[in-house]
Amino acid sequence: MTTGYPSKLLEDAVSEFSKLPGIGRKTALRLVLHLLRLDSGETESFGNAILRLRREIKHCRICHNLSDSDVCYICSDPKRKKELLCVVENIRDVLSIENTNQFNGFYHVLGGIISPMEGTGPADLTIQSLEQKVIDPSSPITEVILALPTTLEGDTTNFYLFRKLKDSGVRITTLARGLSIGDDLEYADEITLGRSIVNRLEFESTMKNPS
Repeated sequence: MTTGYPSKLLEDAVSEFSKLPGIGRKTALRLVLHLLRLDSGETESFGNAILRLRREIKHCRICHNLSDSDVCYICSDPKRKKELLCVVENIRDVLSIENTNQFNGFYHVLGGIISPMEGTGPADLTIQSLEQKVIDPSSPITEVILALPTTLEGDTTNFYLFRKLKDSGVRITTLARGLSIGDDLEYADEITLGRSIVNRLEFESTMKNPS
């Protein structure tokens, strides 16, 4: 049975590209044909970048952000405020908050949020290392900002973290509800997200007044 592709190599490349999120076979074909039109050196550079990414990229041993070294550039920056720790779901949220230029503290990447429907529980996230980081007697942290999605799963994770950290003595805040319910941080515009960071609220007050 013919697939319509003149080359098995072309078909295999299209199949691999179409596995990427949001990429259908038509878009995959356009991308592959574009690569074929490039100079061979450019194509090799593209391929090598992907291979190096997969082989060499690391997770920061402090915040779990993606990094080229054991400690990421944010955790290595002596000018950032050591007393502020922002808890986010994933790497994309770090990028979104950094783009606002409204936060100059450090991050802790959970690697997800609690979601029974997806089979994700507290043990699947970096909650234990977060707890150790906050309760460490020598820790300079005075405020933990919970910057998780405004979804049921995000709120559930926020509440779980609050219960874990509330006796540590640190201030626990959350983003002001300038973000719409159900929003992910990566889709919020920079001005709205920046204001939500600047005007953050005490987490306990949001429990009493959900609106």
